[in-house]
Amino acid sequence: MSEKAMNNSTSKGMNVHVRRVIAYIVLGILSFLCLIWFYILFINATRSNSELGRGFTVIPGGYLLTNWNNLIHGTLPIMSGMFNSIIIAALSAGLCVYFSCMTAYAIHAYNFKGKKAIFTFILMIMMIPTQVTVLGFISFMGKLGLMDSFIPLIIPSIAAPVVFFYMKQYMDSNLPLSLLEAARIDGSGEFSTFNRIVIPLMKPAIAVEAIFTFVSSWNNYFTPALIISSDNKKTLPILIAQLRSADWLKFDMGQVYVMIAFSIFPVIVVYLFLSKYIVGGVTAGGVKE
Repeated sequence: MSEKAMNNSTSKGMNVHVRRVIAYIVLGILSFLCLIWFYILFINATRSNSELGRGFTVIPGGYLLTNWNNLIHGTLPIMSGMFNSIIIAALSAGLCVYFSCMTAYAIHAYNFKGKKAIFTFILMIMMIPTQVTVLGFISFMGKLGLMDSFIPLIIPSIAAPVVFFYMKQYMDSNLPLSLLEAARIDGSGEFSTFNRIVIPLMKPAIAVEAIFTFVSSWNNYFTPALIISSDNKKTLPILIAQLRSADWLKFDMGQVYVMIAFSIFPVIVVYLFLSKYIVGGVTAGGVKE
C-alpha cells in the first residue's frame, strides 16, 4: 500500500472517529436537556412550599413523605383519580390500536369500490381539531345520557385517524399480500388471519401506537373536564388543575409537585415495558421497501 493510500485511510478513520465523538456529545446534551426536567420535578417534590418559594436547589429536601401524606389525606380523591386515569387510558389505548389496525388491514388487504375515497376521507378527519366539534359532541352525549361517565372518553378514541394512518403505512412496508393469500389458501378465516398472523407481525407498530395513545389519553384534560363532574370519577389531570387552583391559604406547591411526579409513574412504566419496540417500529413503518 502506498504512503498516499495509507494517509487517506488514516484520515478517513480519524474523520469517522471525530464524527462519532461529535454525535455522542450532541446526544449527551440532548439527553441531559430531556432528563433535567424530571430531576427538577423530583427534587421539588421533596421540598416544602416555603423552600420552593426561595428558589431552586440541586439538593433534595426532606419533605417528600410530608408532602405525600398531606396529599393523600387532603380533600382530593387522589387514588381514585389514579385508578380512573389508568382505566380510561388503558382501555382507550387497547381499543384504539386494535380497531385502527383492523381498519388499516381492511384498506390494505381488500380491493373494493370507493377504497381510495374512504382512505382520503379518513385522512381528512385528521385535519379537524377536537375543539371544533366539542360543542356538538357534548350535546350528543347529553342526549344519550352519557355525561359524567367514562364511555365518552373511551369509545370515541377507537376512531383515531392518525393511528390508522401509521398502521396502514407499516402494513405497506411489512405485510405482503402474498402471505395473506397463502393463509386463505390454507383455509384460514379472515378473523383468524388477522388475529393469528397480522397482529403478531404488527407488534412493533402496535406497541409504538399504544404508548402514544396511552400518553395522549393519560394527559387529556380538555374532554374529561367537560364530561366528568363527580369527584370520584375525575382523572388526575383534572385533580392536578384543582390542586393548583386552590386558594392561597391552602395552596402548597410541594403537594403539586408530588402529585405531578406521582401521575407520571404509570406513563414511565408503560414506556419502559414497550420501549424496545419503538426504534424498530418507527424505522420499519417509515421505510417502504
